[in-house]
Amino acid sequence: MSETGERILVAVAWPYASGPRHIGHVAGFGVPSDIFARYHRLRGNRVLMVSGTDEHGTPIMVAADQESISPRELADRFNGVIREDLRNLGLSYDIFTRTTTPNHYRVTQDLFRTLHEKGYIFSEAMLGAFSPTTGHTLPDRYIEGTCPICGYLEARGDQCDNCGNQLDPADLIDPRSKIDGSTPEFRETEHFFLDLPAFKERLAEWIGSQRDWRPNVRKFSLGLVDDLKPRPVTRDLDWGVPIPLPGYEERDDKRIYVWFDAVIGYLSAAVEWGANRGEPDAWREWWQNPDARHVYFMGKDNIVFHSVIWPSMLMGYGEGGEVGAGRGPLELPHNIAASEFLTMEGRKFSSSRGVVIFVHDFLSRYDPDPLRYFLTSAGPESQDTDFTWAEFVRRTNDELVANWGNLVNRTLTNAHRNFGAVPEPGELTTDDRELLAAVEGGFETVGSLIDAASFKAALAETMRLASHVNQYVSDQAPWALVKSDRERAATVLNVALRAVDSLKTLFAPFLPFSSQTVHELLGHEGWLAGPLEFREVEEDGSKHTVLTGDYESWVGRWAPGDLPAGRALPEPRPLFRKLDPEKVVAEELARMEAAAASA
Repeated sequence: MSETGERILVAVAWPYASGPRHIGHVAGFGVPSDIFARYHRLRGNRVLMVSGTDEHGTPIMVAADQESISPRELADRFNGVIREDLRNLGLSYDIFTRTTTPNHYRVTQDLFRTLHEKGYIFSEAMLGAFSPTTGHTLPDRYIEGTCPICGYLEARGDQCDNCGNQLDPADLIDPRSKIDGSTPEFRETEHFFLDLPAFKERLAEWIGSQRDWRPNVRKFSLGLVDDLKPRPVTRDLDWGVPIPLPGYEERDDKRIYVWFDAVIGYLSAAVEWGANRGEPDAWREWWQNPDARHVYFMGKDNIVFHSVIWPSMLMGYGEGGEVGAGRGPLELPHNIAASEFLTMEGRKFSSSRGVVIFVHDFLSRYDPDPLRYFLTSAGPESQDTDFTWAEFVRRTNDELVANWGNLVNRTLTNAHRNFGAVPEPGELTTDDRELLAAVEGGFETVGSLIDAASFKAALAETMRLASHVNQYVSDQAPWALVKSDRERAATVLNVALRAVDSLKTLFAPFLPFSSQTVHELLGHEGWLAGPLEFREVEEDGSKHTVLTGDYESWVGRWAPGDLPAGRALPEPRPLFRKLDPEKVVAEELARMEAAAASA
């Protein structure tokens, strides 16, 4: 890791460990965050990319009850499944951990205790929703009904996705449990609340000043600030972080609720990362450094937690309690890159209805880079989009294979067949120099777009440059020139290979696996940008596994390639697999129908 670059915190939404994640999930939090992190690492910046599995709350308890196992057993299993999926997709976390670690409990309790001492968390009686079937508390998100404000029929107990207003389950018309359809019982119970209205003016000023946020995020967040209400941060549960106050610490019927402790994970994961490195204060270089930049990645249904609730908690924490004391306040988010929703063949993703493509299933049949390519080029960056198998195949074959893959294959094949090495160039023509200059200029253009979280535009510009080089190769036709003007053919292939060498770096944030292949096909050594690995860590006698990587060993740099003439070239091989449209679509739609029928 560079010691001189800008410090960038890449904060990635925490996936629930209640089951495997589907491609709609990674379209929001996964691939965009990795593109951003890889780019900044290649730039030489000091990136800290953090996340983990979110393992508390009702989703875990419900799934565990269905299998007659403990929440911890379920979380252990799906933490492993999700970690494996994210590694196979190439997501380059500095630490992907979990919320059931002693470190996370300590940091969460410190924030809770500090906010309580400052008066930002208070206790009050409220009507709590309970399941008449199990007697367990029903969290807001597991209750749905008709919104009392806009009439939307499937409003959640905490928020209406249609009008965006915060709600209370008791306000819903005809409320029902999303688990079994029963009508909740409302009983009076005491809970602790985060005093969000206390931060209204500061939030409005802060959000209003964010001119670099995506317009949908900024507008939605400002709307939320207009109607802030205190929000309960505890629940009647026995699974979660204990409440760190006298009279509550030993109770087994009340816990800090999942939405409160999950966002604290961004901080606790950074603290754990430093401890794992033997540098317990290293996290402060990102969290208590006003020159650091924090960028958050998630789906749009998580905007409220990152633009309103988490900033309020950070504002209230101030100079800090046990964890953060003495070094200044914790930094607020600098950008919240929230994606819209991805649907599947015109239907909303739903595991319970069999309308789903799990990441591990997808990667068992297809390579990761084509999926990353689709989710970037056709994904829900700024509007809801639809995944179809026909479009996935088309983009793989007509864009990845026919453009970038074709350029790499025919350039390397001609150079290897006719010269066996990178040819020595003669004098460059105007066309040669203009091509190299265009590709070199891509580092500034593509880099600026990635930095602004405009990933779709950045990938489109990189593909445009690949098309430009492809056209150059077609116009120059080195396979014909080699028969009549071998020196000119050598020059053309040298220029094309140098362009490919640069393009492999421009593509690396988006397509890390195939970029590594090109890196090796050009005779380079080392890792352009990879690999990832699992490491077992121990804390207070307990062990868990984190996803991380040795990113300091990366040899890639965000700059034009340096490909010396005379370097031997290995035998070329295809960069991507061409897919059979009829076969893929027929097989995948059949799988989808079978899954829906058995759901």
